[in-house]
Amino acid sequence: MTSITEDQKDRTSKDEDEEEVDEWDKRIFSTGCANEQNKLNDCYFERKDWRACKAEIAYDQVEDTQLEDLMHTMDFNTISEAQNSARAPPPTSDRTARHEVVHSDDLTAGLSDKPIELDESARQVDWARSFHGLSTEAFSKEAAEALLAPIVFEDIEVKPDGIVYLPEIKYRRILNKAFGPGAWGLAPRGETIVTAKAVTREYALVAMGRLVSVARGEMDYFSPEGIPTAVEGCKSNALMRCCKDLGVASELWDPRFIRKFIATHAKEVWVEHAQTQKRRKIWMRKDDQIRYPFKIYTPTSQAAPRPSMPTSQAASNSSNSKY
Repeated sequence: MTSITEDQKDRTSKDEDEEEVDEWDKRIFSTGCANEQNKLNDCYFERKDWRACKAEIAYDQVEDTQLEDLMHTMDFNTISEAQNSARAPPPTSDRTARHEVVHSDDLTAGLSDKPIELDESARQVDWARSFHGLSTEAFSKEAAEALLAPIVFEDIEVKPDGIVYLPEIKYRRILNKAFGPGAWGLAPRGETIVTAKAVTREYALVAMGRLVSVARGEMDYFSPEGIPTAVEGCKSNALMRCCKDLGVASELWDPRFIRKFIATHAKEVWVEHAQTQKRRKIWMRKDDQIRYPFKIYTPTSQAAPRPSMPTSQAASNSSNSKY
């Protein structure tokens, strides 16, 4: 009986040891943030309000990997309230997902897509900071002719507000013709910055291994789902601005050329929305057509002309006006 009792004691002690190793505690200690977790729990136990525990949520002192693991171990609904009050980044299980969309009211937050900074001893040029090859020599005569060629009127488009522009694909075709595909490119020189309504980023145009120009692109968006498209549009906008330094489509920056083109190749028409029946004036090319959802607005009835005044009445009014 004594041996059986001892065996039972051994099993009981082993069970107690196994129960002491709690999975929750293991995960907390594995993140390296056990002290922060305990402070946060103690604060909430005393004050019963996560908003009063901002000081205990020191995200700036915790590395990204530790913060991610800590969020896994804590209850999502519990920590989210504390994060909102502390204005911390939103939690997510995927590190890359945290960096996809960042909303901000100013230009201080980005998409965390900062270009890779190369070591100073690296042989490759760091286009995020370097101005290598800028204005060292002129491009070949063939490249210059392709870049400075007069713009083709058929390629120019007119926006509804009367602004003339060259589609971004035309700029890429001109650069491909001048340097060849693969001999030029756009290198980002900073993070993509997302504001409440727009996306902006700085790019450098590199051609034949030389820096040509630096410009900042921008593009508006109307919903978070449109941010990826706005990021691509921002890149094309930067390309257009960089091409100014190469003389590509320089006519579109000349006010006299713009006025002449509008007078000879554009027109202003009244259109009506097919669904809302709202009418407005828009500009368009003379050889272009109105596209859905708009249609040409033609008044169905015109105001009747004002009847002419009899001669006797006109003379009477004229004499009375003297007094």
